[in-house]
Amino acid sequence: MGVFFTPHLENTSEGEDVKPFTPEKTKEIVMSLQQPAVFCNMVGNWPALHWNVNYLSAVLEGKTIQFRLGLKTVDLVPQFETSCSYVEATLEEFLAWSCGHPSCPSGPFSCYDYSKYWAYADYKYIARIFEDKPEIFQDVRWSDFGFPGRNGKESTLWIGSEGANTPCHLDSYGCNLVLQVQGRKRWHLFPPGDTSFLYPTRIPYEESSIFSKVNIANPDLKRFPEFRNSTAHVVTLSPGQVLLVPRHWWHYVESIDPVTVSINSWIELDADHEARVEEAITRMLVCAIKSAENPSDGDLWLNPTEVEATSHEINLQYLNKAVSAYLKRQETSVSGQARSSSTGAKQRTNASCKRKRREVGCEPGSCTLLTQQCDFPTLKAEELQEIPFGPHLIQVLPQSQKTSVMGAVTIESDGGDLLHKNEGGHFGKLHCRRERLLMSNDCETAAHQMDSDCGPCTSQTALSTNDLLDCLVNPRVISLVAQLLLERMRV
Repeated sequence: MGVFFTPHLENTSEGEDVKPFTPEKTKEIVMSLQQPAVFCNMVGNWPALHWNVNYLSAVLEGKTIQFRLGLKTVDLVPQFETSCSYVEATLEEFLAWSCGHPSCPSGPFSCYDYSKYWAYADYKYIARIFEDKPEIFQDVRWSDFGFPGRNGKESTLWIGSEGANTPCHLDSYGCNLVLQVQGRKRWHLFPPGDTSFLYPTRIPYEESSIFSKVNIANPDLKRFPEFRNSTAHVVTLSPGQVLLVPRHWWHYVESIDPVTVSINSWIELDADHEARVEEAITRMLVCAIKSAENPSDGDLWLNPTEVEATSHEINLQYLNKAVSAYLKRQETSVSGQARSSSTGAKQRTNASCKRKRREVGCEPGSCTLLTQQCDFPTLKAEELQEIPFGPHLIQVLPQSQKTSVMGAVTIESDGGDLLHKNEGGHFGKLHCRRERLLMSNDCETAAHQMDSDCGPCTSQTALSTNDLLDCLVNPRVISLVAQLLLERMRV
């Protein structure tokens, strides 16, 4: 546990918002800390703290956004995005539904009982939602965290009802800063070393998201016994607090209040250059093998966030560009402009969109639309001061450690909080071939249709394509293949 103290406050004029850490110190913490932590008292003057649903509804003036709907019922399997329903609705309609008010018989939520369903407008690019009101971007001020010029344009918005959640997954790229604006969200985080205990899978496939087969809210310990060996770090994030999710930390997130709003931004890392090579290899293999299957088998293997199963030629082009970018970066490092470690925490470089190059118009192998070039100096070990844990920077501790309540942050310590009656889900753009299924008017069944390979283990012994892929594109295997491929290119 860190020692509680009052940090030195930098020179500020009277009436100016006082921060516990300077932008330089905050960036140093973000760059060096390899465990989740919560920043407090850092965003008190951000206009974005007023972004509750009522305010956003007024700003959007009746504009509709897409909501993903999932069932609240407990199940042993994650409720992936491929098994959810989708509606287009205004925030006013969402707010009325989430407050339990009866919907118009013809309204978008009319056939979704609030007691049975949750709704989530997740992963919404602020740059797109408010493209006609760019002045609102300045309400988000990541410059206070050491990222000059980074604001709402490089951030995403999340609006959910009670029970709205994402399935447990890790992000291949970057680290994550998450501001809670309205309501509370509970985060279940697992360190990278727990990957094998979480049974990673790439089905449904989505670039940069590695999902867990385990439903964290209701784990099937008969099917996934190694999950018992995982170490959950659980924290309830309240308005005004910012969570740091370090690189490759698994996370399952659920809304625990009637309405929640949060804003996040991904910080790209130098290690992402190699991760993009790994993702390109994974895409090639998954698309090649799954596209060869009989399409009539009904396996919705492509996550709705992916526009299409790209061709082998496009995937090969993406791989070559990813390899070229990695090698170019390595040459720059060798020349002395930057020094980064090949193992462990690497230098954190420029801020960018985390993924989904097709959603932001990026060509294969690049992601520059939301990217700001800003080189971060490598921190030498002797230059790193002790992380100043205390009332303004709170560790998210493992559950096995004693429960602590520090400020407004609740650090959960017992396993009971893992057993909630909510399923997982993920992000939101429909795959064109799956639109009829996902937008089905049969509301009670559309959200309950699960992937064919997600059910409990049966007596059949025949291996499926997905069984093979779980081994073939396992993160450890892909990492080794990427290393061998890059070694070949360096010869």
